[in-house]
Amino acid sequence: MPDSLNDESLLLTSIPTGLLINGQWRPASSGRTFDVEDPATGKVLLSIADAGTEDGAAALDAAASAQAGWGRTAPRERSEILRRAFDLVTERAEDFALLMTLEMGKPLAEARGEVAYGADFLRWFSEEAVRIGGRYLPAPDGKNRLLVQKKPVGPCLLITPWNFPLAMATRKVAPAVAAGCTMVLKPANLTPLTSLLFAQVMEEAGLPAGVLNVIQTSTAGAVTGPLIKDDRLRKISFTGSTAVGQALMKEAADKVLRTSMELGGNAPFVVFEDADLDKAVEGALAAKMRNMGEACTAANRFIVHESIADAFAEKFAAKITSLTTARGTEPECTVGPLIDGKARDGVHALVSDALAGGAEAVTGGAAVDGPGYFYQPTVLKNVAEDARILREEIFGPVAPIVTFASEDAAIRLANNTEYGLVAYVFTRDLSRGLRVSERLETGMLGLNAGVISTAAAPFGGVKQSGLGREGGSEGIEEYLSTQYVGIADPYAG
Repeated sequence: MPDSLNDESLLLTSIPTGLLINGQWRPASSGRTFDVEDPATGKVLLSIADAGTEDGAAALDAAASAQAGWGRTAPRERSEILRRAFDLVTERAEDFALLMTLEMGKPLAEARGEVAYGADFLRWFSEEAVRIGGRYLPAPDGKNRLLVQKKPVGPCLLITPWNFPLAMATRKVAPAVAAGCTMVLKPANLTPLTSLLFAQVMEEAGLPAGVLNVIQTSTAGAVTGPLIKDDRLRKISFTGSTAVGQALMKEAADKVLRTSMELGGNAPFVVFEDADLDKAVEGALAAKMRNMGEACTAANRFIVHESIADAFAEKFAAKITSLTTARGTEPECTVGPLIDGKARDGVHALVSDALAGGAEAVTGGAAVDGPGYFYQPTVLKNVAEDARILREEIFGPVAPIVTFASEDAAIRLANNTEYGLVAYVFTRDLSRGLRVSERLETGMLGLNAGVISTAAAPFGGVKQSGLGREGGSEGIEEYLSTQYVGIADPYAG
C-alpha cells in the first residue's frame, strides 16, 4: 500500500504542476506559483502554476476553437474515451486515493471510496453519451413535421470545490464530454492536485487537445470574471458555497448563461420514535462523519423524538468517541484533519456559541493540538433552537441534537432553513416515510439510509441549495440545448 514517505514523494513527482491549455502543460504566463499544503501537517506538498487573467483567456480560446470539431465527434467515440478514462482511474485508484488524502486530509479508506464513486461518473456518462435522444412526429394538424434534437451547449466553465477533489471533477467533466462540450476547469486552490492528475488521465484516454483545459489559480475572481463576460462561454457549473454561487449567478445573468449550481446544505437527520435505534445511529455516523463532516450532504441537525433522544445521544457519542483522529495515511485513522485553520476555527466558534446558549457536550467540543487542523468528533445535546450551529453549515465533525414531540414539529424543524439539499429520515413506518418525504423541502432524501450519493441518481437541491442536477439521466441534460425544426408537410404539393 503506497503510504510510506518514499511512496508519497514518488507520487508527487509524477503530478503535473503546470496549467493544461490546448493540450499543453505550461507555466503561468506571469511565472507565478502557489503552494498546496497537507492539512494534517501544514507542510507544502507541491508548488504549482498560478493562472492569471491571460491564462484564463488562453484556456477559453482553446475551448472555443475545439468546440465545433468536438461537438461533431461521434457519440460512440466520446463514449469510448470516457470508458477508457474509467479504466485508467480504476487502475490508478491507489495513486488517486493517496493524493486526495495528502492534499485534503481524508482517511485513505474514504479516499478509496471516493475514487470508486468518482470513477463511476465516467462509466455512467460513457453509457449516456450514446443515448442522447430527440423526437420526430407529425404536428397535431397533420400539416407539418416536428423534429426535436439535442445539441451540445458549448464551451463550459466548471468550478469545483476542495472537499471531493476527484468526484466533483468527474461529475462535471464526464457529462460535458458525453454531450460534446468543451471545458475550462478551475479546481479549488486548496486541492488542485487531484484535478491535475485526472486531466493527465483524460489525455491518456484520448481526449483531444483543447476539449479539457485546467487553470488552477489563487485569484479565482480575477480569472473567472472575464471568462463569464466572454460571449463564447455558454455555461457555468459551480459547486461551492451559496454566497459564491449567488455572486456567480448575478454575473451570469448579464450574458444569460446556462447555470448549474450545487450550493450549501443544512441537512436535517430526523429520527422518529419507532426507528430502529441501532440502524439510526449507524446511519447518523455515516451521514455525519463521512469526510469529517466536510460535505454539503453531511447531516447538520439531528432532530430526534424526545422519547429516544437521550438513548440516541448516548449511543451516537459512544460510536463517535471510538473513532481515531490522525493523519489520513495512518492505518488507524478514521477521522482526518479539517482543510485549514480557518475551517477548524469556524467549527469551534459554532460549538462555543451553542455551549454558551445552554447546550451540553456529550463528547468532544474542542480543537486538537497541532500540527495539522484537527477537531474532536463532537456530539451536543440540549441545543437551543435559535443557535447558530442549527442555522449555519457546520462543515466539521460536530452533531447538534434537538428534540421534537410530533410529526408536524419534526417537519417544521427540518424545513426551518433557507437550504434544501438533502434530508435523512429514520422510521419503520413506510407510510410515514413517504408522507414525510412529500413534506420535506429538499432535493434528495435518505430514507433509513445515511449515504445515498450515486452516479445513477440526480444530485441537487432546492431553495438556496441550488438548481440543476448532476448524475442520473438528468445530468447530461444540463449540457444539452434543445432545438426544434419545423419541416414542411412532405405530402403537400
